[in-house]
Amino acid sequence: MRIFEAKNIDEVLKLASEDLGIQIHDLIYDVIEEKKGLFKSSIKISVYETTDYIDYAVKYLKTVVEALGFKPEFRTELDGDIIKIELSTNHNSILIGKNGKTLLALNEIVLVALTAKFKKRIRVLLDINEYKVDRYRKVVSIAKRVAGEVAKTKQDTALEPMPSDERRAIHNALSEYRNVTTESVGTGRDRQVVIRYRKPGKGE
Repeated sequence: MRIFEAKNIDEVLKLASEDLGIQIHDLIYDVIEEKKGLFKSSIKISVYETTDYIDYAVKYLKTVVEALGFKPEFRTELDGDIIKIELSTNHNSILIGKNGKTLLALNEIVLVALTAKFKKRIRVLLDINEYKVDRYRKVVSIAKRVAGEVAKTKQDTALEPMPSDERRAIHNALSEYRNVTTESVGTGRDRQVVIRYRKPGKGE
C-alpha cells in the first residue's frame, strides 16, 4: 500500500498514476485524510498494489482453512494478471473434494472476498497439491484428441462442462490448430467448450 498526498483529488490521482505506472481508472484507493481550508487544502489517499491483493487473499484463505481445523502453508506467484496460490495442508484430499468441487468453492470464496474488499475483479487461481496442473493436462489431452476427430469428421463436438480456467487452458492449447476453433457456450456450471470444424482459408 502506498500513500500519496496533493492539493485535490485530481492531482493526487495523477501523482499516484505517474509514480506507480498505473492508469488512473485502474487505481484502487481509499481516501484516508482530507483537509479543506481558505488558504490550504489537501487530500491523502492510500493506493493498493498487487502485493496487497495477494496478502489479503492469503490471509483470508488462512482464516477459512484454519477454521476447518487444518494447518495451511502457502506459495504464491503472479502470472501476468493472475494471482496463483498453491495451498498445502495435512488433509489435501479433503480440501480438493470430489472432482475438485471443494477446491473450486474455495477459489470462488476468495474471489468474492477480494471483489468485496477492493471493488475490482481480481483473477485468482487456487491449487492444492498440483491438482489443477494435472487437470489441465487431462482436459487438454482430451481436447486435442477430440480436435483431431473434429478435423477428420467435420462434425462439431461439445466437451463436458468445466470451470473457466480449464476452458481457458483448452482455448489456449487449440488456438493454433488450423482446422478447428473453440467456443465456450452455456451458462453457469453448464458452460462448456465446443470444438468446431473450420475450413482452412487459402494459404493456410
